[in-house]
Amino acid sequence: MRKIKVNYLFDNAVAQVILDDGKGNVLDSVMMEDIMQALGEFSNRDSLKLIIFEGAGKHFSFGASVEEHVKEKAGQMISSFHKMFLALRDLAIPTMAKITGQCLGGGMELAIMCNFLYTDKTAKLGQPEIVLGVFPPPASVILPEKIGLARAEDIILTGRTFGAEEGKAMGLINDVYEDRAALEAGVNGFIESILLPKSAASLRYAVRSSRAAFNHNLGQYLAELEQLYVYDLMNTHDANEGINSFLEKRKPVWQNK
Repeated sequence: MRKIKVNYLFDNAVAQVILDDGKGNVLDSVMMEDIMQALGEFSNRDSLKLIIFEGAGKHFSFGASVEEHVKEKAGQMISSFHKMFLALRDLAIPTMAKITGQCLGGGMELAIMCNFLYTDKTAKLGQPEIVLGVFPPPASVILPEKIGLARAEDIILTGRTFGAEEGKAMGLINDVYEDRAALEAGVNGFIESILLPKSAASLRYAVRSSRAAFNHNLGQYLAELEQLYVYDLMNTHDANEGINSFLEKRKPVWQNK
């Protein structure tokens, strides 16, 4: 059973990807495989001018699957997750995250990979990985590029959640709407007035151009951080304790090693 829905809108100029697992739209291995398959399909559609990611229900995504972060599965999970970011990089089709509710962890990483972020006032974003004793590799590369090192460190090292208005003030979110209906109308207006009049081919070159440094850093450092995560972090006591304590619904007992 697929965990995403794909719709083509605006005379097939826009692809809408709806994350939908019936719960918190968790980015597990099945959903990531579904997204990768969709991205493969998009690569054959020259007329696409935008890919929109959004969540079914009240939330965008609770994040990646914690169950798949245990030591035995972490290597495969991280590798699959990172391939999704590199595939989006290589497609170079403009992307948008349309966010309501919680957008956390791997869900926020997918959102901030996008060129545009639009939310309503219910949006809550955060990278809570440090609370589990781990760190977010894609966010560690993407956030400094988009909002600067100081703000990125605040988000990654504290694991705190922040609202839509703060996200807009720091330059991460393009615009915030009152509710979901207003968000839908605002996004549609942006697509119709700004994107549809432009060449799909030229938009892809513009994405590559505007992201020249971003893409270089993503390609170089994501691989390094994957190695750091899988071969160093996951061999520490506390990273495994953080993941296991979450799954066992108990408070972690850190040994600081």
